[in-house]
Amino acid sequence: MKIALVTGSGGLIGSETCRRLHAEGYAIVGVDNDMRAYFFGEEASTKGTRQLLRKQLQVYHDEPADIRDWDAVEFLFKKFGFAIGAVVHTAAQPSHDWAAKEPLTDFAVNAQGTMYLLEATRKYCPEAVFIFTSTNKVYGDTPNRLPLVEKETRWEVDESHPYFAKGIDESMSIDGSKHSIFGANKVAADIMVQEYGKYFGMKTGVFRGGCLTGPAHAGAELHGFLAYLMKCTVTGRPYNIYGYKGKQVRDNIHSHDLVDAFVKFMNNPRPGEVYNMGGSRHSNCSMLEAIKMCEDISGKKLDWNLLDDNRIGDHIWYVSDVSKFQSHYPDWEYKYNLQTTLEEIYKACALTK
Repeated sequence: MKIALVTGSGGLIGSETCRRLHAEGYAIVGVDNDMRAYFFGEEASTKGTRQLLRKQLQVYHDEPADIRDWDAVEFLFKKFGFAIGAVVHTAAQPSHDWAAKEPLTDFAVNAQGTMYLLEATRKYCPEAVFIFTSTNKVYGDTPNRLPLVEKETRWEVDESHPYFAKGIDESMSIDGSKHSIFGANKVAADIMVQEYGKYFGMKTGVFRGGCLTGPAHAGAELHGFLAYLMKCTVTGRPYNIYGYKGKQVRDNIHSHDLVDAFVKFMNNPRPGEVYNMGGSRHSNCSMLEAIKMCEDISGKKLDWNLLDDNRIGDHIWYVSDVSKFQSHYPDWEYKYNLQTTLEEIYKACALTK
């Protein structure tokens, strides 16, 4: 039985990956030391999800290793060796604001940890597929230079621009922009994953995610906006919007659809490829639009407050063009849209209220 080593196994994408690859016949090695609780508090802890995985999956090994520790990473890869058929790296420090508080920690998790995993894969299981969950923040604030038009409930790119029809593609430059510390460290990791594919011929793939979401998301104020927004709506907790009149636009992809894309890549890898991967024109919304949807679904009013200052390096409008991935893997398609995703998140919130 082939092994899939999944970092961040207790997180949103990690847990979805564990379940899907287990169903595909893989034994799962889940690597998670619950740093999300350190980043965002106990409410964001992944302990509960990891306990569920241990109960639900027949062949699941829980490994609380720290990817910042080369000895710990090397020990894992020596232990499982050539039996590892896939490495899916979803572990990360995911917040702009948090990264600025502890830049060294952010670099160690997002850049150095990725480097350790790549090198361990090269040394001990070089034929394994290596998937990296990157981010659209590698483009920094370059999307904010697009010709944007203010609408009633959202900012939108001008209809005459090539990005209007499908969104932002992989040709957008990552240079000459303000990324945030988080975004810059993810750039370092993103480029190294590409390089190990192109230079060493490893089966690496980079997925630059938009907003990744779903009912398993332990949403916190600094990360996971849809899950946290619904949580605030259901519980009556106040919610802060940071700048841009609440009209900033994000595309949102359900964890199921993202992991389905991982599986398509694993079955026919293209070494060193990069894909923008989000909700695209299929599933996107502004903050104001998301608030209305949460209120309509829950039947409750959100107590929200608009702050003048936006987050540094934050996007005003970002919609992913996923057509490159669809051209390489034409049998991939979305299962979830924004409405069905939010309905699932609401049910999860209502159960845990």
